[in-house]
Amino acid sequence: MTTTQRAVLVRAYGGASAAEVAEIAKPSAGDGQVLVRVRAAGVNGIDWKFREGLVQKAFPVQLPAVLGIELAGTVEAVGPGASRFQVGDRVMGPLGQLGAYADFVAVAEANLVHTPEGLDDVQAAGIPVAAVAGWLSLHQAGPIAAGQRILVHGAAGGLGGYAVQYAKQAGAEVFATASTASLDYVRSLGADHVIDYRRQRFESVAQDIDLVLDYVGGEVLDRSWDVLTKNGAIVTAAAPDILARTPAGRRGLWFVNKADTTLLARLAAEIAQGSLLSKLSEVVGFDDIPAAIERNRTGPRIGKVVADFSR
Repeated sequence: MTTTQRAVLVRAYGGASAAEVAEIAKPSAGDGQVLVRVRAAGVNGIDWKFREGLVQKAFPVQLPAVLGIELAGTVEAVGPGASRFQVGDRVMGPLGQLGAYADFVAVAEANLVHTPEGLDDVQAAGIPVAAVAGWLSLHQAGPIAAGQRILVHGAAGGLGGYAVQYAKQAGAEVFATASTASLDYVRSLGADHVIDYRRQRFESVAQDIDLVLDYVGGEVLDRSWDVLTKNGAIVTAAAPDILARTPAGRRGLWFVNKADTTLLARLAAEIAQGSLLSKLSEVVGFDDIPAAIERNRTGPRIGKVVADFSR
């Protein structure tokens, strides 16, 4: 029985070469945990931000550290006090910490849900973080009412793609920014007004906006105050310093995702049934994870990137 496993880890903060494939010890399941044989894992922006040391204050960990924050796989062993799953169950979920890019991961069973029939592991691995974050960020500033005008920046990405669909389901009028190559995809999600940010300033189309969902940050956030209604709000997942950048009398909220297994189970079921679209832009092999992390940093993508550990 093997005692080591593959992992993608960071030994020291740095650029593209700082993430490497290495051999580490295989873990065992502790109290309230299950040991998951990982079949696939989602690639997220936090991977390169952690790799470069940009979030070490918010997420302090001891190096070397294994990257990856969401996974899908099969329960290999059940630890003491864990009772929700049995060996052989297919599961998916966020880790609530780093460590998903490894063949075996000990996960708190409270973070996991059963993978629905109709979803394979690669599809399932791209869902836990973005699907839940898109829902929670949409609702952070308050209930969504039919007829509200909502602007989604970064609408073609993992978070944005879900948020557009949720906003439409709630009856909102949805404005969405995306790159030229992503316009048709964002229209297919149901957005009412799709703005090519490379060719048009969103301010010329989006006005009297009740809620801005900012998944881009930078000057896009700063320009968004001008399109809000008097009582409108901006929720950002891209600018942790939003409070310092919020003008007097305005409402700006920093979004931090949290695990919600009840919500995740419902959204995963909707995806499996086809009533909610989950888009994968690329599927890579295990050894290609470091390069996929860097591509995630350097260019916009339609949907999510997932690593298939069998490749």
